[in-house]
Amino acid sequence: MSDTSWQRNVYAVTAASFLGFTGFTLVMPFLPLFIAQLGVTDVGAIALWTGVSLGVTPALTAMLAPAWGRLGDRYGRKIMVERSMFSFVVLMTGMAFVTRAWHVVALRAVQGLFAGYGSLSVAMAAESAPRERMPAAIGLVQTAQRLGPAVGPVIGGIFAGLVGLRRAFIATALFYAIGLVVVWVMYDDRRTHATAEDAAEQGRVTFRSVLAFRNFALMMGAIFGLQFVDRSFGPVLPLYVEQVGVPHPQVALVSGILFSIMACTGALGHHFCGRLLQRFSSRVVIACGAVTAAAGSGIVGASQRVWLMCIAASLLGLGIGAAMTASYSVAGSVIPPRAHGAGFGILTSASLVGMASSPFIAGSLAGTSIHAVFLVNVGVMAILAAVVHQKMAE
Repeated sequence: MSDTSWQRNVYAVTAASFLGFTGFTLVMPFLPLFIAQLGVTDVGAIALWTGVSLGVTPALTAMLAPAWGRLGDRYGRKIMVERSMFSFVVLMTGMAFVTRAWHVVALRAVQGLFAGYGSLSVAMAAESAPRERMPAAIGLVQTAQRLGPAVGPVIGGIFAGLVGLRRAFIATALFYAIGLVVVWVMYDDRRTHATAEDAAEQGRVTFRSVLAFRNFALMMGAIFGLQFVDRSFGPVLPLYVEQVGVPHPQVALVSGILFSIMACTGALGHHFCGRLLQRFSSRVVIACGAVTAAAGSGIVGASQRVWLMCIAASLLGLGIGAAMTASYSVAGSVIPPRAHGAGFGILTSASLVGMASSPFIAGSLAGTSIHAVFLVNVGVMAILAAVVHQKMAE
């Protein structure tokens, strides 16, 4: 394999990830409006149907991601990603024709059964790149996965305004279809650093054996903690923005700017993590990233000025982005090629559990005090930094 032939694989899964994550967020932010169009009129009922619809997919994906990863180890990850993206083409198209709220929940549940391309894409990038380029490859894919949700709602809002929410689901299906074609045409299973000899290494990979890899369980905890803090702002940030004195008509705009700053700086953290790891140890990058995120959360909770909250949002994004990619890179470096799918599937499960539990816990804490959410985030990041600094083996 030439020195650069592996890059085509990384570009393929990066493009597919961006298309998939962008397509998904074309419509999901507007799901409450779609539920209302299906005849649900009570605000509480709309919130309930929306919450169930949004929660069922990551919950099922978290349970099944390791299994899909192991199937990828056995039968090839390319066909698993193609399977996942094809299912989303069909299911998102089906969303355009539903007539009841429970139809949406049912299709979202089926999506959870067939999802998993996100973790498989990271695994494909990791095994395609040479070991010394693995952090850069993982960071590139995660940058795409972060930027997709940053631009998706804007594109989706334009689509919904022009053609309506139902047809916006068709646009989402087209995004997945293009991603499917990109993987099918550009990704080559032969351009990887996982050889047949590697795949035939001794022993059957089990959940317990994966957890026994050096630093793997610690990185699982780090990924969970980082995702937990990252997703905690969704339920409370608009409420806090209004609480600090931003006029109600401007709350959505200011909140959107803050979320966009977090997404864009998070993408920068993912992208530059590889360079940081060339200069500093992974333990330092993860611990410093967590400390930076803790500082950002603390500043948000203590500030009364929008400009200061923007700076804090930048710190949050940079810290979480760099620490997240470094955590995946550390775990990926100890997973043998025969277990890449299972290993990254388990890491994705940890991420999804953090994603699913964080909004619920943050919302519950906010019922007492919104500041409590930011204090908990500071505590979680401080503990993470201390544990990684003390326990991580170099």
